[in-house]
Amino acid sequence: MKRLFAAGLLALVSITSAWADATIPTKDIPGAKDSPLLKRYDGSFIVSYERVAFTDFKVPLSALEPVDKRDSSNNILHLPKQEKEVEGSRTRLVYLLPAERSPLEVLRNYQDEVEAISGSVLFSCKGEGCGGDAQRSSSGGGGESSLLMYFVREGDLKEPSFSNGACALTTGITDQRFFSAKLPHPDGEAYVTVQTYQVSDELYCKAFNGRTVAVVHIVEPRPRDRKMTTVKAEEMARSIDATGRIALYGIFFDTDKAELKTGSEPALTEIAALLKTDPKLAVLIVGHTDNQGSFDYNVELSRKRADAVVKALVATHKIDAKRLRAAGAGMIAPAAANDADSGRAKNRRVEVVKLN
Repeated sequence: MKRLFAAGLLALVSITSAWADATIPTKDIPGAKDSPLLKRYDGSFIVSYERVAFTDFKVPLSALEPVDKRDSSNNILHLPKQEKEVEGSRTRLVYLLPAERSPLEVLRNYQDEVEAISGSVLFSCKGEGCGGDAQRSSSGGGGESSLLMYFVREGDLKEPSFSNGACALTTGITDQRFFSAKLPHPDGEAYVTVQTYQVSDELYCKAFNGRTVAVVHIVEPRPRDRKMTTVKAEEMARSIDATGRIALYGIFFDTDKAELKTGSEPALTEIAALLKTDPKLAVLIVGHTDNQGSFDYNVELSRKRADAVVKALVATHKIDAKRLRAAGAGMIAPAAANDADSGRAKNRRVEVVKLN
């Protein structure tokens, strides 16, 4: 039996080795390009690239600390006590550096460039001082989350397994370095984070072993496309009569928060108008989320958000609380695939469901 197990293990290792395809690049991956705001380190190549036209992004301003939550991979979640949430176009650039360039040398070059364009460093750290698991990149479960997991998760990567991009972002790491900074921009302020580390791998990513990777995030200010109009009470009534429900996207919350933002008032006013027009109508206010984060956490967050809507309708718009009930569906009923930001945006919604 032991011989069979050993033979099977050897076969698995052999197959894994055969699949290994990380190679030292000689050019950038197709479609990738540097941001005009920040130069690259000379001789490096882009191995992973993603640009989102408009999204939110959190900039760490202090070291990560453990919180009483688990992430979707069952890691103890680590978050900074101080962070700045910004919105705009976000670019992620992952570079493989030339041989014999240390994470510190690369980081210092990026800091010099930030200062040269009149930017300012907001926070910096190294190794375990950054918080979380300093030997983890974006991969792994059942332990402690890492600094890179704060920005990107292995499950969100578009690159295939064993590719250069996946290897740069999912292997073991050493000598981690990091800083966040603010840059001048014609439309306001841009923000950048730079994380450098050395790859530690002897399997399918061994071509990168000992090489430095730089993960650069750049968020530039830009107004979002305002294509979602406030749904009027009459339209809500027609949808509820036809399907028993209406999905609303004009109710806003900060990321991971359940406090209503001021921009939600037009949608709340229309919900109140719907209920005042039909005094016998009772509704269920249902919060929905995308699939980012753990199942239980999203269910609870969506319930709290639905409860915030109910409380606002009662307190501000004088709707009888007996006609309202809050519920949280979390990620249970997606309106679109969660594979892209556009789909996740459709899943983050509040629905009004007819009760009687």
